[in-house]
Amino acid sequence: MIKIGPSLMCADLGRLIDNIQQLDRADVDFYHFDIMDGSFVPNITLGPDLIRALRPYTDKPFDVHLMVEEPEKFIDLIAGAGADMISVHTESKVHLQRALQQIRGHGLKAGAALNPSTPLCMLDYVMDSLDYICLMTVNPGFAGQKFIPSTLGKIKDLKKKIDQADCADIAIEVDGNISNAIIPEVVAGGADMLVCGTSSIFIPGQSLGHSVAQVKQLISHV
Repeated sequence: MIKIGPSLMCADLGRLIDNIQQLDRADVDFYHFDIMDGSFVPNITLGPDLIRALRPYTDKPFDVHLMVEEPEKFIDLIAGAGADMISVHTESKVHLQRALQQIRGHGLKAGAALNPSTPLCMLDYVMDSLDYICLMTVNPGFAGQKFIPSTLGKIKDLKKKIDQADCADIAIEVDGNISNAIIPEVVAGGADMLVCGTSSIFIPGQSLGHSVAQVKQLISHV
């Protein structure tokens, strides 16, 4: 089943609880939080206090994407705030195996995130420590960027890599301008989890319920 995860950095931050209630009624699968430190990427966004504050309002999984230089310093804090899944960037100053073990030590799902130009070989020796892989389809940091077409091939290559490693339980998450136009292509390529922002869920003038229904319809036709 393809899972839909609204990216809360794209939500109406003044009406987050209302947004989550609407999205829960539309039966999304998880919520995606981007944590940025202003160093790994040139932006600062959501933090652990917000995760903790929103946790009582939904029982959907919280997927936290750490776009930070030293993710190991954040993992315990994010886990304690109510995360269910945490991904760390292979390009950061990270001891990747240790960070993934640290995440799993909290009983959470562990993920590795890769920027568009980062080769898949970065995952070669940690496949047995992964629950999911987050492929960035834009350069991380800001919403509203253009989807990078070459990442479609990367999704397919990752699907083959997972199959060849006999690691069928590893999910492929795609993140970055996952628009209604591109959803059929990324799903056909092997994506299992869609991080949806301003180009598919949070569309001005359109209800969140209608947006989610559109995404589900697109998925059903692949």
